[in-house]
Amino acid sequence: MPSRKIVLAVIALSAALLALLAGCRGTARTQFVTVLDTDPATLDPLDGTDAASERLRQLVFNSLLRKNEKFEYVGDLASDYQTSDDGKTVTFTLHDGVTFHDGKPLTSSDAKYTLDTLFASKKNKAAAFFETAPGGGGSQPYVVSVETPDPKTLVIRLRKPWSSLLGNLVSVPVIPQGSADSQKDHPVGSGPFKYVSRDESQKVVDLAAYENYWQGAPQIKQLRVRTVLDANTLQAELQSGRVDLVSGAANLSPDSYKFLGQDSKLQVKQFPGANIVYLGFNVERPPLNNIKVRQAIAYAIDRESIVRDLMLGQARVASSILPESSWAYDPGQKYTYDPARAKQLLDEAGFRDPDGDGPRMRFDKPISFKISAGNTAVSQFANVIQNSLKGVGVPIAIETMETSTLLRQLREGQFEMTTLRWVGGNQDPVFLHDLFHSGEIPTPDRAAFNRSRYRSPEFDRVIDEAVNTLDRAKAKPLYSQAQQIVSRDLPLLPLWYPDIIVVARKGVENIQVDPSNDFSFLRGVTVQQK
Repeated sequence: MPSRKIVLAVIALSAALLALLAGCRGTARTQFVTVLDTDPATLDPLDGTDAASERLRQLVFNSLLRKNEKFEYVGDLASDYQTSDDGKTVTFTLHDGVTFHDGKPLTSSDAKYTLDTLFASKKNKAAAFFETAPGGGGSQPYVVSVETPDPKTLVIRLRKPWSSLLGNLVSVPVIPQGSADSQKDHPVGSGPFKYVSRDESQKVVDLAAYENYWQGAPQIKQLRVRTVLDANTLQAELQSGRVDLVSGAANLSPDSYKFLGQDSKLQVKQFPGANIVYLGFNVERPPLNNIKVRQAIAYAIDRESIVRDLMLGQARVASSILPESSWAYDPGQKYTYDPARAKQLLDEAGFRDPDGDGPRMRFDKPISFKISAGNTAVSQFANVIQNSLKGVGVPIAIETMETSTLLRQLREGQFEMTTLRWVGGNQDPVFLHDLFHSGEIPTPDRAAFNRSRYRSPEFDRVIDEAVNTLDRAKAKPLYSQAQQIVSRDLPLLPLWYPDIIVVARKGVENIQVDPSNDFSFLRGVTVQQK
């Protein structure tokens, strides 16, 4: 029989082991894990324009301005801003008490350094600050100078009134002087979380709460941002508790969200979204160079049914590229489900179906429908669209490819039809110019957003006037007219606004996501211990 001393020693050892294990579990609990559905293209906040890179930017950096819940431009690092009567000078007053993650105080010199560095570079975010001359005659900067009359005042002088300045500044974070070259490897900002490390092989970025954050330190002290591409893997990670929160994951299907909502350890929240899923056409490629063919495709797709039955009500049918809550919103010409009208338009376009059972004459080959790989929801609705178009005699061949390859082919015009999602940009009516103006067609040496290769002198005239009209009351009818023109010509068909679905473990609270799914909401999240 063991002695009392041995028993006491075993008890003490057991208690120590239990304490050690509890401490390990406590350490694990301090790390909060969220997920991106694509890998960030870069950590450089002046270069990354993809959705994943922008999500990281929203966590680590602040910009001069941000968008509020109504998509109006309000101060972020700027406590106030004023535009001169002639629209050519914008003066920003910076907040007091802001410091970067390296401890240095923010001044107007940092903001000037950021903008001057960006304008002199070939980084992706620089292009928006230059105006392309008609006829391919080069480009001119909109910004004439950036001045710092004192440490808290920044003055941007423009060549001419330019309403896109404020919108473009939202995605440009202010970085410390001298840090541009090191940002891609070790980003330093003034945001709620500071960068710790990146493991590209494990697809992980680790962040930590910035305790001196000027708007108050986050409760989440250690934040891990993982990239999980596969929907099944993501679902398993949520159910196992290895992921704490997922917001707006495009790779989870509506069925997956419904299934996860039945898990007693998880909570599912749904917020109205403003981003747009669309069907894009290359209007230079036959038969999609025919307006009536594009309109017929629009009438042949039962979007209401797709949203109700396939997406389980997790979206709202869209008529404009702009969200309905935008001050400039106009639905333009609406395309309700009408297969008879679709067939009539195809007949009028010369694609007749003599015996009424397809296929239609002049369709020498199926229209190529290129979609991104690894996204169950996209694959599902692409097949529904394919069947809908087959029903009116339009043959469709779905091609699946990696997202990077798809984006390159879209930029080069190597496609006929596609579907993608615009994140964030569509919340400003100026985006209509970027998306449809004939001067915004991509070229081998210039990235641009008019991938449809749409050209309309009528649209160009109206949108040019709209973006140069600073008075909203006067600009609104111009933006309405612009939306009516593109809804008639249909270089792309807005499909729906996906709701933002958040899946989180029980105990994660204060989840408030705005319509743009800005990841900075994580600053306000509170967490109960597992």
